[in-house]
Amino acid sequence: MGEIKSEYNKARKRVKAKKEFYQHLTSYVVMGIFFFLLNAVTSFGIWWFYWPLLGWGIGLAFHYFDVFGFPGTSSPDWEEKAIAAELERMRPRPKTEEPAEQMELRELQKERTERRPRWDDSELV
Repeated sequence: MGEIKSEYNKARKRVKAKKEFYQHLTSYVVMGIFFFLLNAVTSFGIWWFYWPLLGWGIGLAFHYFDVFGFPGTSSPDWEEKAIAAELERMRPRPKTEEPAEQMELRELQKERTERRPRWDDSELV
């Protein structure tokens, strides 16, 4: 019971961290538009809006890496998923029986007669 609760709390923290990242990303985009418009209205020709966005973008990148990990590297979640997938592949699978093995003798005889060619071998050239 305690393990289920700890898994739930772990999942809840992950969802909360993702939600906070997306809120951070949304505010970055909104403020980026605001900085661009402010720059365009107040000092046309001198572009400065990208400097605060650059600094904030670096912070946003660190936030992304904290929540999702580095793409293509072994984060703990990635390793857990890969291990689970590998264990699933290694697990012995029950052999599926072929339909012919499940048929009764009468059905097998009927199937054999239906499979017989409708010509005689002597007719072939």
